[in-house]
Amino acid sequence: MKAIARDRYGPADVLDLRDIDTPSIGEDEVLVKVRAAGVDPGVWILMTGRPMAVRLAVGLRRPKVAVLGRDVAGVVAAVGAGVTRLRPGDEVFGTCGSGSFAEYATARQHRLAPKPANLTFVQAAATPISAVTALQSVRDARVQPGQRVLVTGAAGGVGSFAVQLLKVYGARVTGVCSTSKIELVRSIGAEDVIDYTQHEIDRGGAQYDIIIDTAGSRPLPLLRRALTPHGTIALVGGGHAKGWLLGGFQRQMAAPLLSLFGGQRVCGVTARERYEDLEELTPLIESGSVTPVIDRTYALADAPDAIRYLAQGHPAGKVVVTV
Repeated sequence: MKAIARDRYGPADVLDLRDIDTPSIGEDEVLVKVRAAGVDPGVWILMTGRPMAVRLAVGLRRPKVAVLGRDVAGVVAAVGAGVTRLRPGDEVFGTCGSGSFAEYATARQHRLAPKPANLTFVQAAATPISAVTALQSVRDARVQPGQRVLVTGAAGGVGSFAVQLLKVYGARVTGVCSTSKIELVRSIGAEDVIDYTQHEIDRGGAQYDIIIDTAGSRPLPLLRRALTPHGTIALVGGGHAKGWLLGGFQRQMAAPLLSLFGGQRVCGVTARERYEDLEELTPLIESGSVTPVIDRTYALADAPDAIRYLAQGHPAGKVVVTV
């Protein structure tokens, strides 16, 4: 089969389109004929092997898995003997283990769910990691109807889903984005928008009950100045923070300790990949309450360019590779 693979860590130049064996499946696994694959910041992390801490899980000197890509949408081609929830021919979406930038990928059955009927494969591939992370951020922050919630990176992958989910939860949403994305952020449900090129998030003082920080580019003291005295900050990912070892994820690790000082609560959000969350999202997607925002699509052979574009840091919604 055709796949985008590499033998070492590095920039997108280490990737190439090559012929490799179709992966075999275990008892609890599913073989998916890939139709589309999402591109998320985790792809860049796994490609570069940075921050260095990730290599403890994915290979110290070289990557254990040659093929990149985790978000997947496609059709079940085969199932292992222990698979009970899915069967060949089912259209599915979720996350995979063998790399989705390929014609076929494997996934454990608990990481796949039936594809929402109203989504294309491209839209479905844009959904799993970002939408589940957004859903768990809203849950972890304990959002209640009527609360004022600020979302940084509101036009990004996680941010665009978070804005829409917050509206479902009945929150009053303010999105933070650049000038060119203001109309997009308003169109997906934000009542107010802060253009970060013109204003900082604490322009109105301590007014937000919750801040969901998906961008990771603002220091914690600034986030706290925009938060009410007993509000909550949900930190999502490492963002653009520097650091060769942890790359900004130290903020999430320190969140429980940070909550001990003052009345504000800080929580670190680490997405847990489960089909139950995908199934919870499905009726919201099929009703039109939540819709994936797609920035660009790339053919499989052009996946390195898709990653380069993502690394520039300014997609409006998701980037997707079609297979």
